[in-house]
Amino acid sequence: MTPWMDDDLCERRRRGLYRRRRPIVSTAGVRVVLRGREFLSFASNDYLNLATDARLARAAARAARHYGCGAGASPLVSGHLPPHRALERALARWEGTESALVLSSGFAANLALVGTLADRGDAVFSDELNHASLIDGCRLSRAAVHVYRHADANHLHDLLGREGRAARRRLIVSDTVFSMDGDCAPLAALLDLARRHDCMLLIDEAHATGVLGEHGRGLTDLLPAGTPVDDCLVKMGTLSKALGSQGGFVCGRRLLIDWLVNHARPYIFSTALAPPCAAAARRAVGVVQEEPVRRQRLLGLSAYLREQLRGAGRPVGRVCCQIVPVIVGDARGAMELSARLEERGLLVPAIRPPSVPEGTARLRISLTAGHTEEDVGRLLDALSRAGPACRTGTSADG
Repeated sequence: MTPWMDDDLCERRRRGLYRRRRPIVSTAGVRVVLRGREFLSFASNDYLNLATDARLARAAARAARHYGCGAGASPLVSGHLPPHRALERALARWEGTESALVLSSGFAANLALVGTLADRGDAVFSDELNHASLIDGCRLSRAAVHVYRHADANHLHDLLGREGRAARRRLIVSDTVFSMDGDCAPLAALLDLARRHDCMLLIDEAHATGVLGEHGRGLTDLLPAGTPVDDCLVKMGTLSKALGSQGGFVCGRRLLIDWLVNHARPYIFSTALAPPCAAAARRAVGVVQEEPVRRQRLLGLSAYLREQLRGAGRPVGRVCCQIVPVIVGDARGAMELSARLEERGLLVPAIRPPSVPEGTARLRISLTAGHTEEDVGRLLDALSRAGPACRTGTSADG
C-alpha cells in the first residue's frame, strides 16, 4: 500500500466519510438479515418490491436454462440474444416510442448518451444535483459543461442565452427524480427551454421508472395534457430499481437507437446484459402495467410519511415521491443517527459527501411497495426517540 492511500483513508475516517460494505445475508426485501439479526430496511431502491418476486425469478431461470448465465459477447458480436430483443420491444411498447436499447447498467446508459450526443465544440447544461453518471458523462464528452442551479429554469435560461449561442449543438441533462433529495425536475419548463433554444433534452428517469405516472413511465407521464414532446427529448431509465432486475435502457426514435448502436462505446465494447436479467426485466415491465396498485400503494405511503413528518414540525421541502431525506448536516452526525436507528432494528443509510454537498449529510429513507403504515410508524417512533433533533427535508430547505 502506498502512503498516500493510507493517509487518504485515515482522513476519511476522521471526517466520518469512510465507507464499508454491509454483509447482508438475506434477500433484498423489506426485512433483511445483517450480522445474524433481522432489520426493517429503508435502504433499498427496489421500489415496487419486485426484486424477490417469484414471477421474475421464474422468468430469469427459464432464460438461464435456454441461454446461459452470461451473454458471452458484445451485442454487436454475438451477444444480442432473444431475451434482449424481447425486452427492447416490450420497453418501446410501454414507453410509446419507436425503439429502445438495453445496456448493462443505468450508469453505462448515461455515459453512452452524453458521450455520443455531445462532443468538442458542443455545450452541455447540467443540473447541479444530477447523478454521478450524468456528471461523468459530461466530463467524458469533451463538450463545454455549464452547471445550472438545482431545478432553476430561470438560471438555465440565462446560461443558454449567454453560453449556448456559440456552441455547435446544445444538450440539457437532468434527472427527473433526484435520488438524494426526492424532488422532481421542472420537466415542462425544461422542454420549453429546449425548444426555444434548439437543444436536445436528456432526462434520467431512473428513480421515476415504474413509480410515477398513470402508466408508471415516469415524470413524462405527469406532463400537462397537450404538452408537446417532440424530437428534442431523449429518455433513459433503469431496470435495477423499481423493475427489480439489472441494467439500463434508452427509448426514443429508431434513428437515435441506430446512432447509439454505431457510436456509444459503453454499448459497443461491453458484454451484453445477462440473459436472465433481461428476461426478469421484461416480466417486470408486464407487472408494472398489470398491477398499478403497487405504485399507488407506494405513493400513498410516501404521502403518509411526509404528512406525519410535517405534523411533527419537520419540513420535507419539495419531496414528491418515495425518497424522503432527513437532513442532519454533519457527516459524523448522520452516521451516529443511522447507528442509533440500527440499534433499534432499522436500516436507514447515512449519505455523506461526495454523494451530497458538504454540510448536507443525511439519512435517506427509501420506501417500497412492501412497506406498511405500521413499518412507517415504527420508523417515525424510532426517529423521535433517537435524538438529538435533526433538520428534516431536502437540501433546498437551506
